[in-house]
Amino acid sequence: MGLIELNLLDRGKISSFVNYRIEYLEEMQGFISDSYKEILREKFNAYFTGAIDEGRFFGYVLKEDDKEVSFGGMVLKEIPGDINKPLYTEGEILNMYTLPEARKKGYSSAVLKALIDEAERRGVSKISLHTSKDGERLYRSFGFCEPAFPVLERGL
Repeated sequence: MGLIELNLLDRGKISSFVNYRIEYLEEMQGFISDSYKEILREKFNAYFTGAIDEGRFFGYVLKEDDKEVSFGGMVLKEIPGDINKPLYTEGEILNMYTLPEARKKGYSSAVLKALIDEAERRGVSKISLHTSKDGERLYRSFGFCEPAFPVLERGL
């Protein structure tokens, strides 16, 4: 391991984050044509730029010897509360991705810890995520577990 640097994602790093998100999606879901990658780049760049500016998203970039090797982000959403609190902020982690050659060095753990710490500073009450089988052990080691209430989804 060389020199390690962990930084909050800013507008200047969005295009790198988007490129790695596309790599992540291709690794998880399969081949993406070049023409569709361009559509994803355009839409993702616009989304993440706006979301960072509006405080609805934050992320971290981990560099090893000046090379970006690991990323993670969190989308924030405010929801109506209950009898305990009028509003809650929930976070959803996405795009936890480490380059294949940089895996098994603890980089994802460092990014995940930074995301959780920042979420606590921002008053987030609950964090959720989707995981691959490869990532499940990492997330469970940080206290992630099945939700207290059943979660159902319906695609539209």
